[in-house]
Amino acid sequence: MEFPRLPEPPAVAGHFVAALKAARREEWPYRHWRLADVLPESMCVGILSLPIAPPSVGRTDGTRASFNEKRIFFNAARIARHAPCAVLAEGLQRPEVARAAGETLGIAVGGSYLRMEYIQDTDGAWLEPHCDIPEKLFSMVIYLCTGPDAAGWGTDIYDAERRRVGRSSAEFDSAVIFIPGANTWHGFEPRPIEGVRRLMEINYVRPEWRDREQLAFPDRPIRLG
Repeated sequence: MEFPRLPEPPAVAGHFVAALKAARREEWPYRHWRLADVLPESMCVGILSLPIAPPSVGRTDGTRASFNEKRIFFNAARIARHAPCAVLAEGLQRPEVARAAGETLGIAVGGSYLRMEYIQDTDGAWLEPHCDIPEKLFSMVIYLCTGPDAAGWGTDIYDAERRRVGRSSAEFDSAVIFIPGANTWHGFEPRPIEGVRRLMEINYVRPEWRDREQLAFPDRPIRLG
């Protein structure tokens, strides 16, 4: 028997669109959206069941670029090999998702490309305060963290002076979205991680994105209809 029994891509899309339309928008210290119940539970279980071990990255400089060769993307090769990667990709590629994202976030997404990174942080992981590059039309983190301390593994939020002013909850199957800009400082301050801090970073990226091997469908831009 297949485990888990994965939803169909339209069901993933519909579930996500409902979460997006119910998102809570906050304006401080920069505009961002908080979502709950983002993906069907079976979709989350499918991702967590993937035979992909957390990478051993050792000491880093607080950037993911310091271990680029070990990062995991749901790209064409993984979509062809793993059903959960394919279902999630096909779901988030659908026009109704693109339209809802454009309407909710106030951005033009037609012609962009889907990029999905699977992150598995272990004890010692941290990210310095940074702003995402403008080639990302939006940045979303979906938290798939489990364990007694997992809710405290959310993203740290900073003001324009890079003072930490908040921390998103990493409650299971919740998410935070923001539009990259000059003041969208965020990171992950060092703290104990007992287990694995699992999350998905989802972006629509501009057509000129250079690292095509990171894209879910490098030959299929996002369409609105």
